[in-house]
Amino acid sequence: MIAPVYARVGQTITLEGYADDFGSHIVAIEFSLDGGTTWERHSTEASTPDRSVHWTFQWTPEEEGAYPLKVRSVTEDGRVSPEAAAADIVVSQ
Repeated sequence: MIAPVYARVGQTITLEGYADDFGSHIVAIEFSLDGGTTWERHSTEASTPDRSVHWTFQWTPEEEGAYPLKVRSVTEDGRVSPEAAAADIVVSQ
């Protein structure tokens, strides 16, 4: 778990990190703001298997509340991270 992130309604936040699968090609990073019920996929097919993938995620919250962000990687052979990285985003006015 990553420390909580604080945001304001209507202001875009940018989160970033790195993913590595030690030799497997990561072709996508997936993000969920509902605890893993639904996922938004961002392609990283231009990456190479011998380097970490640097990812960024921008989001503009429209409502107050707590949002459980999860981030996971997907490899070329379809494997998904066994445990997603997680952080709570707390949005206020």
